[in-house]
Amino acid sequence: MIVRVHNLRLHVDEEEALLIKKAAQRLGVNPETIEDLKIARKAIDARRAEVYFTYHVDVKLKGGMRLPRSIFRAPDISLVEPVREEPLALGSERLTYSPLIVGAGPAGLFCALTLAEYGYKPVVVERGRDLRRRVEDVERFWQCGELDPESNVQFGEGGAGTFSDGKLTTRIGDVRVEKVFKTLVSMGAPPEIEYLKNPHVGTDRLREIVYNMRRRILELGGEIYFEARLTDLIAEGGHIKGAVINDAIEVDAEVLVLAVGHSARDVYRLLYRKGVSLTPKAFAVGVRIEHPQALIDRIQYGKYAGHPRLPAAEYRITYQDEETGRNVYSFCMCPGGYVIASASGENQVVVNGMSYCARDSGVANSALLVTVSPKDWDEDILGGVALQEKMEKAAYLLGGGGYRAPAQKVVDFLMRQESSSFDRLQPTYRPGVIPANLDRILPDFIAEPLRRALIDFDRRMPGFAGKEAVLTGVETRSSAPLRILRGEDFQSVSLKGLYPAGEGAGYAGGIVSAAVDGIKVAEQIIRTYAPPAKKTVLKDNRLSDARNL
Repeated sequence: MIVRVHNLRLHVDEEEALLIKKAAQRLGVNPETIEDLKIARKAIDARRAEVYFTYHVDVKLKGGMRLPRSIFRAPDISLVEPVREEPLALGSERLTYSPLIVGAGPAGLFCALTLAEYGYKPVVVERGRDLRRRVEDVERFWQCGELDPESNVQFGEGGAGTFSDGKLTTRIGDVRVEKVFKTLVSMGAPPEIEYLKNPHVGTDRLREIVYNMRRRILELGGEIYFEARLTDLIAEGGHIKGAVINDAIEVDAEVLVLAVGHSARDVYRLLYRKGVSLTPKAFAVGVRIEHPQALIDRIQYGKYAGHPRLPAAEYRITYQDEETGRNVYSFCMCPGGYVIASASGENQVVVNGMSYCARDSGVANSALLVTVSPKDWDEDILGGVALQEKMEKAAYLLGGGGYRAPAQKVVDFLMRQESSSFDRLQPTYRPGVIPANLDRILPDFIAEPLRRALIDFDRRMPGFAGKEAVLTGVETRSSAPLRILRGEDFQSVSLKGLYPAGEGAGYAGGIVSAAVDGIKVAEQIIRTYAPPAKKTVLKDNRLSDARNL
């Protein structure tokens, strides 16, 4: 019998060894009768003057000891039922060629891994480079301002999440979330991600995980090719027949999973030209805000700021603007992180946030985003893309070129005046920032709700809009600006055999939800088709074959 005990509390100064005693007290048993105790959930409660850790724990009793049924009437005690994962029944439709997966981000990799586990020998094509060379390209961009449009923070092995905080929080409540976490742990993620309320792995650990996933897919018979950009779709009679890679290489495929991420604007335009059903959707744009991490720690932890058992503090905050109806909110908050250059297009500035596993930069950053919707661009299908590009080009010009970013102290932004220096906190963005007035790149319908939100945030978190806070712009890639319409069978409603997946398709938001969506698409393919009659191998020396790396 395994029993879950909910909401045990330990003061920040108490050791976790006390959990056995506290669990035994809650169950009314002797601590010596507990054979094993595992943490199922751990969170920080810093809402009051004292700081606590709260736990859900799973308790196994010795010798098959059972508890009286009456104890389960308590709301904080429940029986843990074993979960049995039933294998998928393979479909019967004939599949001549291996499933083709375009994109090696979370959706593409988890889709490929699931298909490979069932013997479908998927082929993955990724426009960017393999992880080692991609990291070199990104570091050169940050140091020298030399952008490679095909190998950058957005494109390459692992997708955009590879250069991030590695946040694994999600609210989707799908049973596949547990599978995602277990897979990540098996690939090198720390085991605690399975029980922390706000788990993260950091960009340094993510690289190890992505590399191990690549190896596993190859071991199971899959194929992975880098520097392989989708440039056309081959279709006949409303069915996918294949794809063209790099304008030259034709690949046969009856099943094509489109997991290209939210920054593949050329793919969006290709789909639009091909008549694939798309619809514009709401998303959000804004800036990154930075504070000294010590300030955020003091705001969140009070007198316990700096306590050795407490991690760098996080926050999540929202504001509903009554004048415009727009929502303003923090997004992808990175404790102890860096604001990073995330452009994928020439002469465009895009910012994002990143942190390493240790979260020890001493600077906290977060996106502050304002919602936008299709009515802001007259419902045009590609209007959201146009809005993003307009803001990114304006930020590049305001930054003076070289992919430097415009930045402004919050106090100056609130007073609508240009910053001249950053005396309290130097922005972390590389290849550098230029003091500026962000009103020159933020439309009024973004800037004004943002100002009102900052005033409200400072009231709730004193110091948030103070002299130590800096804004860097612009952040435009929070999610996809459109959705590739698909049916209940996960196929495009206008092109059979095309399976849109993940963030770029408009069906996910974050590493975990994108991974889950990739798994769901794979499961649908498995239920529909039998494994392919032959394995597809792209024998072309113009492609970078993962097996040779």
